[in-house]
Amino acid sequence: MKGYAVKQYPGPVKRYCQTLDLKDDPKLIEEYKKRHSKEDFWPEIKAGMKEVGILEMEIYILGTRLFMIVETPLDFDWDTAFAKLDTLPRQKEWEEYMSVFQVAPPGASSAEKWRMMERMFHLYDD
Repeated sequence: MKGYAVKQYPGPVKRYCQTLDLKDDPKLIEEYKKRHSKEDFWPEIKAGMKEVGILEMEIYILGTRLFMIVETPLDFDWDTAFAKLDTLPRQKEWEEYMSVFQVAPPGASSAEKWRMMERMFHLYDD
């Protein structure tokens, strides 16, 4: 089993963890993965995430379950950032483009589709 390297930042960051389910169709899931590949991911979406202050975003998959980790500066405000993100070029088009794969209401924004997870345990000392 391999692990994944984590980028180091000059100061502390905060992390948000979210989940979303995909439709239970192996062909759709493979296409969803392809659309998130370096070759097919839209550069405007990546630029928009950076513009609103997101430092890193990772998505993991197990079956139909997606798990996303978002790392941000400590002063990042989720609601403000995602309201702005929703207005940036091609963001609504991207959400519509992804919606055929996701178990989510039609026309939902990223903030409406992805459900925030509650941290129930951590190993770190305070």
